[in-house]
Amino acid sequence: MGALEGRAAVVTGGSRGIGRAIVERLARDGAVNAKSAFLTVRHAARHMRDHGRIVNISTLNTFRTAPGIAPYVISKGAIEQLTAVAALELGVRGITVNTVSPGATDTDLLRGTNSEEALRSAAGVTPLGRLGQPADVADVVAFLTGPDGRWLTGQNIRATGGLT
Repeated sequence: MGALEGRAAVVTGGSRGIGRAIVERLARDGAVNAKSAFLTVRHAARHMRDHGRIVNISTLNTFRTAPGIAPYVISKGAIEQLTAVAALELGVRGITVNTVSPGATDTDLLRGTNSEEALRSAAGVTPLGRLGQPADVADVVAFLTGPDGRWLTGQNIRATGGLT
């Protein structure tokens, strides 16, 4: 049990550099992903107008896992379950709650933690034959938050280029 077990931490700018180091350290100590998502969804639901949209971000690693990422995968799995429950609870208000689980997406983080060979391999096993782009994921989120996403709730949309 880590020194921060059961406690929440919200880190902005946590995708790289100092922020990323803080996220990794706090996660090792038992804090980051699931509880902060829970608190954020709870706060949003209290202040959101009816027919709003909530989209959580998970990862392909909850269904295509790898060694050494247990805390990350556990927290993302919890976010997926939070989505399912929040969709049930908030549906009465017309609020949709979904998760988007990106596949290998060409970001600084992906490039900073993988070799060129690993990146080529990830692109090669994706049916569309390439890494995703941040805009690919943003388009899925835009669909879910827009009027055309009104009938989707409680879903985990795997934006993976077909990788299963």
